[in-house]
Amino acid sequence: MFSERTRFDLRPNRLAAARAARRASGAPLVDLTLSNPTRAGLPAVPDLLAGLASPDALVYEPVPLGLARAREAVARDFASRGAALDPDHILLHASTSEAYGFLFKLLCDPGDDVLVPRPGYPLFDFLAGLESVRVASYPLGYDGEWHLDAAAVAAAASPRTRAVIVVSPGNPTGAYLKRSELEALEALCAERGIALIADEVFADFAFGEDARRVATVARDSRALAFALGGLSKSCGLPQLKLAWTAVVGPEPLRREALARLEVVADTYLPVSTPVQVAAAGVLERKSQLAAPIRERVASNLGRLRRALAHGSPATLVEPEGGWSAILRVPATCSEEERALRLLERHGVLVHPGYFFDFPGEAYLVLSLLPPGDAFAEGVARVLADLVL
Repeated sequence: MFSERTRFDLRPNRLAAARAARRASGAPLVDLTLSNPTRAGLPAVPDLLAGLASPDALVYEPVPLGLARAREAVARDFASRGAALDPDHILLHASTSEAYGFLFKLLCDPGDDVLVPRPGYPLFDFLAGLESVRVASYPLGYDGEWHLDAAAVAAAASPRTRAVIVVSPGNPTGAYLKRSELEALEALCAERGIALIADEVFADFAFGEDARRVATVARDSRALAFALGGLSKSCGLPQLKLAWTAVVGPEPLRREALARLEVVADTYLPVSTPVQVAAAGVLERKSQLAAPIRERVASNLGRLRRALAHGSPATLVEPEGGWSAILRVPATCSEEERALRLLERHGVLVHPGYFFDFPGEAYLVLSLLPPGDAFAEGVARVLADLVL
């Protein structure tokens, strides 16, 4: 009766089962996987939601690409990162997950594949699978910093590859795409007729400056490219459900892509009118909204570095940005065993590295978003476990 693409293994893994059991028991838990900014104890911005109550939101205008005023606001946000975009080259969505679904519909037929970075975010398997698209991976290199090698991307591509996905900064690596890497990717994609999809949701959360970095792939490009962003991360407002795709590249390809995407969007019309009306006001306050998150993740990264400075057997895989930190830990047991022990014995929840398809063991991935005291306590318990 049901489709193969929704044949999910719904059995909880051992870590998920142990987490559910601990929460059901009422035992305290230090959650170092927290990624929801609305649950992180961050200060609220006064009158932030006033724009949602505008009388303009009472009028429904089913514009497939999104209301012009909202797309113009997104274009101004891109301009703040040095990218001059025509608002008519921007498409609005209810989430970046939805944006991926639209792009896979645009680019792929059933059985085609898209390339994703490894290590990387596990949601891609589900997003692609729901469109009957396969996922293949290309490896990121690491030599003290992460690197994207276009030759490795080319080696991973098949005759049915339709897109290469980059995440800048990476989740969980925190690595930004560099200019030389983008130039090589654009050349490869243009040569092979492959689209480039750049997930830039964490782009505003850098831990320092680096002139080699790309602010956005939304620029004049030899290849058809798509730059994704949204309020969920850039403003810490996942509940408002607004994201976007900017379409760039050779004019004939860009025009055809936008025409087809407009039909897809017109079929769904997913974005609510109130959030589109409010978008300009929210994006005007982006710096104010992002500041508490920047302060939180930077201060927690500092706490982690200080904790590691006292002879810990763990080492930090230095991030350039984002909301996560990666610890390389002694491989004295499997990542799953360590994560289970931390949860069951010490009341600390972490992500094991294999969730993100690291090429080997042993890694733990920590969110930098929890409140500082809880983060410090959780890190202390993690590091204490390593010397037991």
